[in-house]
Amino acid sequence: MSQTHKPHIASASGSWRERLVWTVLSLSVLIALWAIAAAVAQNRHGPGPLAVLSVLAHESATGALWINLATTLARVAVAFMIAMLIGSAIGLALGRNNTADKFFDAWLILALNLPALVIIALSYVWIGPYEVTAILATAINKIPNVAVQMREGARSLSRDLDEMATVYRLGWWNTFRHVTLPQLAPFFAAAARSGLALVWKIVLVVEALGGHSKGVGHQIFTAFQSFDVPMILAYALAFIFVIQLVEFLLLQPLQARLNRWKR
Repeated sequence: MSQTHKPHIASASGSWRERLVWTVLSLSVLIALWAIAAAVAQNRHGPGPLAVLSVLAHESATGALWINLATTLARVAVAFMIAMLIGSAIGLALGRNNTADKFFDAWLILALNLPALVIIALSYVWIGPYEVTAILATAINKIPNVAVQMREGARSLSRDLDEMATVYRLGWWNTFRHVTLPQLAPFFAAAARSGLALVWKIVLVVEALGGHSKGVGHQIFTAFQSFDVPMILAYALAFIFVIQLVEFLLLQPLQARLNRWKR
């Protein structure tokens, strides 16, 4: 059995290394082009990589970078979990109940097309400038997207497998765990990956508009008011780097693990 898996393991390792090499090469070229463009432009609103790196080093040394990153990540994590739980529940309910799906489909379309800015503004007007407002406004913006993806997953559930579970009398919990969840796992993983990309962007807007004293969005908005481009780029790049780490180290391995049942 171990010999059977060796080629697959070697192939996966080689693929990972090849992807890493191409990523490093691509980003190196991008940074070089950025440095050349900044050198040619000689504009204070177009800083080069070294200027942005200097700001990053200063913010890191003072501790401001870590405090703001931690604050924003905490909001992202809570809003993300709320959106995934509620959105998944709604999606499963609509996907399994045709009548409910027909009735609430118009509601879902309306929620999908409601601008994030409107939801954020109304949340602060109705609730007030509190921490819970930032989290709820972010979660509400993401819930419809999760619901749509999970609804498609619920619609694609195999009736044959459900009938098999009934014949073998697996019971509700075993059927859900061993039959339903494995089929929904790829849809849940896809919703999680796309959800993270959307949630952190909305959190930054919420922090900028909500008057919060901490967070990456607040820092970027403050820098924007003083036209401090190096500061804007420094915080943007730092947070993008952190989110990419979460993507590569957590979400992608999770999706690969959840998709194993298909093999």
